[in-house]
Amino acid sequence: MKKGWIVKGIQGMKKITLMVVLAMVGAGVSVRAQAPPQVSPATADAQQAAQPQAPTPHDVPVNPFPPVNPKNFTLDTPTTAVVNDFLKAVWGYNDNLSWSVQAIQKTVAPGVVRVVVFVANKTQPGKVSRNEFFITPDGKHAIADAVIDFGAKPYADRRQMLQDQASGPAEGAAGKDFLIVEFGDLLNSQSKEVHDKVSKLQKDFPQARVVFENLPADGNHFAFRAAAEGVCVRKAKGDAGFFAYAQAVFGKEQGLTSVTLEPALGAAVTAAGADPKSIAACADTQAAKDDVKASIALGEAAGISQSAVLVVNGRVLPAASVPYETLKQVVAYQAQLDGIQVHVQPTLATLN
Repeated sequence: MKKGWIVKGIQGMKKITLMVVLAMVGAGVSVRAQAPPQVSPATADAQQAAQPQAPTPHDVPVNPFPPVNPKNFTLDTPTTAVVNDFLKAVWGYNDNLSWSVQAIQKTVAPGVVRVVVFVANKTQPGKVSRNEFFITPDGKHAIADAVIDFGAKPYADRRQMLQDQASGPAEGAAGKDFLIVEFGDLLNSQSKEVHDKVSKLQKDFPQARVVFENLPADGNHFAFRAAAEGVCVRKAKGDAGFFAYAQAVFGKEQGLTSVTLEPALGAAVTAAGADPKSIAACADTQAAKDDVKASIALGEAAGISQSAVLVVNGRVLPAASVPYETLKQVVAYQAQLDGIQVHVQPTLATLN
């Protein structure tokens, strides 16, 4: 995922990475949003009905937001209710923050909508950040420094696509209703870190199905070769064999050369119970290479341009940069949004 998605704060608040926040987990936001303005008679009732109830004084002692100015709402679509549904989908897993939609406006670009949201962190009383993004004319995408999905259910299309097309080695449940897709590079240290987190997620969410899709780095012949041999190990030894091979390959990227690559991969193949020579011959075939290319193409279609990424029911999580307890919290929240009952057991980290 691209870095540098920084949004300027106001009143001295620490800068927030807006695109990370919008796309996955940068900061949690309470589902308690400030009531919307009366934009027009045609939409006022619908917007008001869809708004969450205002928090009680016990929940939020002081309203940190300035009054909403109805003049900042120059469009009826998207409604404030839709924007709040979108923000609830991406932020609602955590009650640390609350938000207020402050503007939904026309721009000079035909059909492009500007949205301004103020965000407050209850752990930093009196500080508010200003966040701005743009919605495309089709109403399905939002842009800050990158394009992300927008809507009341922003992850639904990607979720359906991966349910239909993610066919890599899998572990866990047989059904795809709760689907975690791991896009990884077998010769990438961050992918190893994410894979280790996936192993923990499998224990915490046994009802999830986890699928691994190869996404070797562009132009990295070694990584592509490791992926192709993994394809062949799976054909020979099944999904369990592939994951044994993957576990043996992870962490071997340091110091690899054209001379040491073959024995390193051969040792991993042996650890998976397969024959290194037959796997190496298989990896040279066009069929094995096409399998890897198909996995890369699936990642591109899902908007994934870099490995070490998890997609949880369509929700993209650059999991290497997210602490495990936070990752687990977001996974549980997304499952619940999709109607899947999960029970996350507290740990010492969460209790503290």
